[in-house]
Amino acid sequence: MPAKLLSARVRVFDTGQGRKTDPVDAHSVAVAGPRSPGLRQVHADDTAVVLRLLVDRRDELGQARTETVSRIHHLLLELVPGGAKKFLTRGQASYLLRTAPEPVGIVAQTRHQLARELIDELTAIDAKIRAADKQLLEFVTAAGSRLTELNGIGPSGAARLLGDVGDIERFPTAAHFASWNGTAPIEASSGDQRRHRLSRAGNRRINRSCTSWPSSSSATTPRAGPTTAAG
Repeated sequence: MPAKLLSARVRVFDTGQGRKTDPVDAHSVAVAGPRSPGLRQVHADDTAVVLRLLVDRRDELGQARTETVSRIHHLLLELVPGGAKKFLTRGQASYLLRTAPEPVGIVAQTRHQLARELIDELTAIDAKIRAADKQLLEFVTAAGSRLTELNGIGPSGAARLLGDVGDIERFPTAAHFASWNGTAPIEASSGDQRRHRLSRAGNRRINRSCTSWPSSSSATTPRAGPTTAAG
């Protein structure tokens, strides 16, 4: 039985309900641990910790880039006749600003100044993202992983999988792993009608990686050619 369920069972038997507080939770773990010799021991994994730290930083940079591009787009809508597309690269934004009509009035001049500053910030963020991806790839490769060789998995996705999953052998079966990351469907049958629904439990970050990878992989995998020669 998973350690989480063991401690929950102790809480119910000890207090009559399953509510969690720090003292009650600590007591339930202390009671369940010595009486469950089959539990897997926890070992510190410095590589997994480092990968989690680096990929969290990479996610922060990605979020900062999205916000910066959105702000640039908002300003360019007021500066460029006909507006600008929503998803811009640094070069595209810079070109639009350079070729925009000369700003007239303090409002337009301020928008122009802010857009120029944000484009400079975007340049710095993009440089940090490239450096972060390079560092993540180095750590993933040093860990002996070949995840990045799969279509749809980049350094960030591979690092997220390695950092959050840790030792894959802690999951006895594929079903245990699917339950942990929330990709195992949950039965929602009623009467004679048998059906399943998506699980909202589990590690949501790994769940997003597992569910987004197949779609991106299918988009980048070349279509298979004919298997036999035409007669």
